[in-house]
Amino acid sequence: MTNLHSKTPDLSDHQMSPRTASLSEYSTLELAQALAERLAIPERDWHRLKSNCNARAGEHLAAALVFLLKNQPQEVIPRLNQAVGWLERRITAPPCPTHGTTSKKRS
Repeated sequence: MTNLHSKTPDLSDHQMSPRTASLSEYSTLELAQALAERLAIPERDWHRLKSNCNARAGEHLAAALVFLLKNQPQEVIPRLNQAVGWLERRITAPPCPTHGTTSKKRS
């Protein structure tokens, strides 16, 4: 059943699959933190994914969810804005500090 005033579906009658049911032992915050960890770009993939708008937006959205569940709204909005910026392609990745211009010693 969907609330007429919202696009968010009502999942209260939703039957959990066995796989989902096993997650019920974790708190919502723990699940959100696990999602944030999963969506964080690992250092080994940084160069490949640093400009991937969906990957970057996902990082920020997951972090926003964690802060929302921790009742820290002042931390949520900046991360939501960052996620939207990535999705709208208003934000781009800065150059890598290790690959920028390097000063060479002159003899």
